[in-house]
Amino acid sequence: MQKGFYNVVKLGIPKGSLEKSTIDLFRRAGFKISVSSRSYFPHVDDPTLSITLIRAQEMARYVEGGALDVGLTGHDWIVENGADVEEVEELVYAKQGSNAVRWVLAVPENSSITKPEDLEGKTIATELVGATKAYLQQKKINAFVEFSWGATEVKTPNLVDAIVELTETGSSLRANKLRIVDTVVESNTKLIANKTSYSDPLKKKKIDDLALLLRAALLAGAKVGLKMNLPKNQVEVVRALVPGLKIPTISPLMDEEWVAMEVMVDEHVVREIIPQLKDIGARDIVEYPLNKVVL
Repeated sequence: MQKGFYNVVKLGIPKGSLEKSTIDLFRRAGFKISVSSRSYFPHVDDPTLSITLIRAQEMARYVEGGALDVGLTGHDWIVENGADVEEVEELVYAKQGSNAVRWVLAVPENSSITKPEDLEGKTIATELVGATKAYLQQKKINAFVEFSWGATEVKTPNLVDAIVELTETGSSLRANKLRIVDTVVESNTKLIANKTSYSDPLKKKKIDDLALLLRAALLAGAKVGLKMNLPKNQVEVVRALVPGLKIPTISPLMDEEWVAMEVMVDEHVVREIIPQLKDIGARDIVEYPLNKVVL
């Protein structure tokens, strides 16, 4: 993209709980973002991007309206706002890691409410009012849903009968002695674009490139590289040993009976694979981190 005023893509990054993990994801994708505690306009080392920090709850509205060309927000807030936007890429990450999040219906541990139908005539507090009402309507449950301005988890049982709250691990709910009754909405972070902006060839190219790099950074976060020297007659054994291995990089060595092999492995299984590689005669095994993986 050529540098110029009309070619700058206005990018929204979620302010709040997702801010740190989003900026870290962009760093792994190759973008250095510097945030000042007194500014909502971070600096980025890409002259074709202009960044604004916006709450995830509002992001879809500003992207739909064209104040932003592209932004990151949860599927939950797209639904809540009823926003008509282009959903460019699903990016599965959250505040504490690479996990989806859920909005759950929760009640006090000692509550008599054990199933959604028990909420008939009850009061529920949540920030996700629209989606909660849709959930209740789908289940034909008549309950009153009020907007919560925060501290939702402490409102039961004295103020409301139940809450619908966002959770990633459930630890905060357990700490507040709350019990999950049902899941209302599951959500992942999405890269969304204004439909007019996405129809512009230059902006579309930049947005698609962002999606590619962010996806590559996320994929790399779950994998590591392994390289080793290996007896030639063990190559097929390694190919069977490494899950999902397609086409390994193999190079000849001075000893014609040996080869150098380089593979990509899911990080969660590498501790099991390395001892097995050693057992079949691999030597000089090196594990190294990956920044981006483009498939």
